[in-house]
Amino acid sequence: MSGGDRLRRWAALLALTLPLTALLLWAALPAALLLGPMFAAMAFGVAGSELRLPRSAFTAAQAIIGCLIARTLTPGIFASLAQDWPAVLASVALTVAAGGIVGLVMVRYGSLPGMTAAWGSSPGAASAMVALAEDFGADMQLVAFMQYLRVVIVIASASLISRLLFGAAAAPTAAAAVGADAAWPAFAATLAIAALGGWLGMRSRLPGGSLLLPMLAGAALQAGGHVVIALPSWLVAVIYTTLGWFVGLGFSHRAFLHALRAIPQIVLSSLLLIGLCGISAWLLTGLLHADALTAFLATSPGGLDTVAVIAMSSHADMSLVMAVQTMRLFAVILTGPAIARWICRHA
Repeated sequence: MSGGDRLRRWAALLALTLPLTALLLWAALPAALLLGPMFAAMAFGVAGSELRLPRSAFTAAQAIIGCLIARTLTPGIFASLAQDWPAVLASVALTVAAGGIVGLVMVRYGSLPGMTAAWGSSPGAASAMVALAEDFGADMQLVAFMQYLRVVIVIASASLISRLLFGAAAAPTAAAAVGADAAWPAFAATLAIAALGGWLGMRSRLPGGSLLLPMLAGAALQAGGHVVIALPSWLVAVIYTTLGWFVGLGFSHRAFLHALRAIPQIVLSSLLLIGLCGISAWLLTGLLHADALTAFLATSPGGLDTVAVIAMSSHADMSLVMAVQTMRLFAVILTGPAIARWICRHA
């Protein structure tokens, strides 16, 4: 593809993204700034546009979102989590077990290979699961299709549920304004945290590290009174668009054809996993007295970054959502290989 053709396709993707995002914003749908670009990019990816965002763009988006999350984390939150850690651990364990059950069902009653079904149904960050799947001999392209299709289903269902059942409307971005005299220093400090944390996360090869390290560093520095996390709304919109395009363009024409026959069982397995994770949400509402929307998002089997966007857009308890999601990410990474082998052995 020539440079001119590529430029025209990017322009066409932007031309589709803008009105679609505007329509979702008009409908007051939470995470509209993420959903619009993602749906537009999905259409281009499946149509065989051959457009791809560089990995560095995805890393930058994760780092900025990590800083946005850090803004919501306070010392009192960690004290609360330390007090309620048994309930949080129980919820995480149930969610991980739900992924194992779904993988077992898919292998036993579906047509997907065992290792592929195991990693494709794992409720962790999609990018991390794809990378691990390749290391363990699974069909990486099919795992990627399963993971990102589930991310789309989770994002769409979480946005609709938060809008229709819990009355959450699209909220302003999480980047609250700061005083004019402090805006630029705070913005520069935030960008420095995102750049350094994202780079270290990428170098460490920790799954989700480009989001986790800026999140933890930003939260610690802000809690200590050293920085104020501040980002302009236009940059937040750009970052959401980047993340949406990265996920949507992952639906390549080749992967779609490869997985066409398996789409019904992939969709059913995703819905089953979401339903089983609802049991974990019910546990959180009972043990921690969390509201239903917060519990639903905390246990939702989507990516850490995409769930964070929905939580920030729907007035959920951001701290509890990210604490449970982060703990589950580490749990899935640690237990994923053993669960995949167990599924293949018993299915």
